Amino acid sequence: MLLSTRHFGEIDIDEQTIIAFDEGLPGFENLRKFVLLDTEDNKKGESDSPFKWLQCVDDPMIAFAIANPFAFVPDYDIEINDEVVKSLEIQKEEDIMVYGILVIPEDIRKMSINLKAPLIINIKNKKGMQVILDTDKYKIRHYIMDEIAGQEVGANACSYKEEGPVHCNR
Repeated sequence: MLLSTRHFGEIDIDEQTIIAFDEGLPGFENLRKFVLLDTEDNKKGESDSPFKWLQCVDDPMIAFAIANPFAFVPDYDIEINDEVVKSLEIQKEEDIMVYGILVIPEDIRKMSINLKAPLIINIKNKKGMQVILDTDKYKIRHYIMDEIAGQEVGANACSYKEEGPVHCNR
């Protein structure tokens, strides 16, 4: 199926890869069919990047930048309620993928990921849903660069003017 998109030009998508969001996304309830697009491909044709695009099939002018939240918050821990499990027909934890929608402003240092309302996708049956978590543990705007900086400090990453970023133990 050929899709003429705003961001990627004309792309050929396999209809078997279309993910159905039966309830749409909050604010975009009328958009229900999406495909995942990699931002870059490695030699095997699989992306090593935590970043992807959620390209709308219903309205090819719309695409959301998304990312794997575990790449930035390794201890990200969510509970999916029984209603979501039933709706998405989830049988095993391995059958789901979790993504967060990104906000990428002009100042890239303020890029954020929505950890409060992740996208849950059942990769077996191609059903998805954006779930609003019933917790105050996560925010709608979790600043990625702050998280990366914190991980670098935790790993004893240092920077020397002459050499640039290096790993050191102090």
